[in-house]
Parts: sequence; C-alpha cells; structure tokens
Amino acid sequence: MKITILAVGKLKEKYLREGVAEYAKRLAPFTKLEIIEIAEEKMPENFSMAEKEKTLAREGERLLARVPAGDELIVLDVAGESLSSEELAAHIGEKMASGTPNLTFLIGGAFGLSPAVRKAARLRLSFSRMTFTHQMARLLLAEQIYRAFKILRGEKYHW
Repeated sequence: MKITILAVGKLKEKYLREGVAEYAKRLAPFTKLEIIEIAEEKMPENFSMAEKEKTLAREGERLLARVPAGDELIVLDVAGESLSSEELAAHIGEKMASGTPNLTFLIGGAFGLSPAVRKAARLRLSFSRMTFTHQMARLLLAEQIYRAFKILRGEKYHW
C-alpha cells in the first residue's frame, strides 16, 4: 500500500520539515509515503463569502485532480470524525486487507476545504476540536500514520 499526503502549501518551518522527514524515513519499512504540495490559492485581502467560496472551489478542483482514481480519500477536517490511534490503525489495516492500493490523506489550506472536497472524501478525519495550522497538521498526520503501522505490527511505539 502506498500512502500519499496531499497538502496545500509548503512547510516553512525547518523543524516541521525535519519532523515530517523523520516520520517518512521511519515509515519506509512499512509503506511508501509520498508528499504532494500544491500552491495555496490567493485570497483577496478583504474577501467576501462569495470570493472565498470561489477560491476554495478552484483550490478544491486542483486538489481533487491530484487524487489518483482508485485511491481512498481521507480528508482532515475539524468537523470530521474523531478516531483513536488504534481506530485509525484498524481503518488502515482494513484497507490493506481489502486490497485498497493507495490512501490519500488531504490537508487543506488556511481557509479550509471546498464542499466538493469534503463530499469526495471516504472519511473525514478530525484530530481534535482544537484548530491546528495546516503545517502542524502535516507533522501530526505523519506521526499518526507511523503509529498506525507500529500498532498494526504489534510493535511498541510508546511506553
């Protein structure tokens, strides 16, 4: 199984880039991890709701165009379902057992997600009711994917 993290924007902070790279390296024995970044759509300074919706729709189209056919799409969404680490591991394990070739985790930009992206998702996943930067969410996601594979293998991850 291949896992893709599709994200809006680049990681700007060195510590975040290093953290994601560390988890990608740790994941190498378990799965191929690909990270795809797309540029964030420019939002006018004093935007209206209509302009925001239009901008998110354009960004959403570009995001969905990067999701290969046959991939299961999991979208990070503050309004999504909360899963424990064990439940996420079980979900990934079920997909592996059923022959799902790829999982794509999608992280939107600072202004959120378009309705089309939310609708396309097989699972909308929330880390917390708290809001995290989309850059921090990428590091948290990489760590949780790594944790899921350790759980699936019955290996210790934390003491």
